[in-house]
Amino acid sequence: MADPSHKKVILGLTGGIAAYKAAELTRQLTQGGIEVQVVMTESACGFITPATLQALSGKPVFTDMWDARVSDNMAHIELSRGKDAIVVAPATADFIAKLTHGLADDLLSTLCLARECPLLIAPAMNRQMWDNAATRRNIAQLEHDGVVVLGPASGDQACGEVGMGRMLEAVEIAEAVSAFLAPKFLSGKRVLITAGPTFEPIDAVRGITNRSSGKMGYAVARAAIEAGAKVTMVSGPVSLSSPVGAEITRVDTASQMFEAVRRNVARADIFIAVAAVADYRVDKPREHKIKKTDERQLQLKLVPNPDILGWVAARPRAPFCVGFAAESRNLDVYADEKRRRKKVQLMVANRAQEAIGADDNEVMLLDDAGTHRLERAPKEVVARQLIAHIAKLYGATRRKVKA
Repeated sequence: MADPSHKKVILGLTGGIAAYKAAELTRQLTQGGIEVQVVMTESACGFITPATLQALSGKPVFTDMWDARVSDNMAHIELSRGKDAIVVAPATADFIAKLTHGLADDLLSTLCLARECPLLIAPAMNRQMWDNAATRRNIAQLEHDGVVVLGPASGDQACGEVGMGRMLEAVEIAEAVSAFLAPKFLSGKRVLITAGPTFEPIDAVRGITNRSSGKMGYAVARAAIEAGAKVTMVSGPVSLSSPVGAEITRVDTASQMFEAVRRNVARADIFIAVAAVADYRVDKPREHKIKKTDERQLQLKLVPNPDILGWVAARPRAPFCVGFAAESRNLDVYADEKRRRKKVQLMVANRAQEAIGADDNEVMLLDDAGTHRLERAPKEVVARQLIAHIAKLYGATRRKVKA
């Protein structure tokens, strides 16, 4: 999710079974640093309690147009002032119809009508309700009016049927909201990112790999998307959800990753090599499983893998290149040596024993201007700070080229 410093949203809940997802959505948004004010319709309270949302948001939940906690009894006006967006999730067919025709008969619908900020909705309804001509007209009108429609998705529905109308999952909505709110540092730029480990086969079942989880690379991809970039990812084997909006090529070996990078690098403005690529591979992997015996030792001949970052940086029209260095000691010395040797504009260094597999990270950024430290924080936060730094360096580099 984007760096949402001082971002504030109203999360509106209407009366659909998908309201249960609002608890996780609230948690996702608040953990990302977005201040959430929950407003619920009367029917939404039949599916999930205000107490649940209050506990997760840390703020009182509003349900009544005439709530006395707002001094002038104008909650329908005051609550939306100073907010960066209103997000209605779930948005039922009934509430979508209200929005389309400007009806304002409860607190949430009145807030949406009197708002001075963008409106995003996540539809949630039965497949036949979604396909109904009236709903399709209403959605088309809302989009024409500038309302951002998130989803829906196709899948199993509470009624037992299967089809379009299912609300997006909480993490998908949170990513979309965060991306919408994020500064567009890289608007229109094409970013190519490698992520995760590689797996170099020994035989049919064994291989050489490393403990990279891919979390940092995927966080960087999400941050770049939030910043407005068009992201292409080349990912080694990981167990992570794909960043919404990224074009992904999945690979296993370093050679496969290299080939995927070769196919995509010509259209990249920025190349970020986050992947933990194996330095060596087995010269001649066995087709079948090597059987264990007590009479002999197993010897493997290793040969170097392609230097993907070095190859990209050495291209005649190389993109802006960012490398990652995971070191167990002498972090600044080894990372800067790697930056100079590969001739890249930015090297991101972290301690391997602390970063690999963890959910947080502390990194050192090394460029021509010196060393910049990013304090330990969740990898999503570090990724946003990194993308902001990359955007700044990239802009300065391009200005020099034009000059």
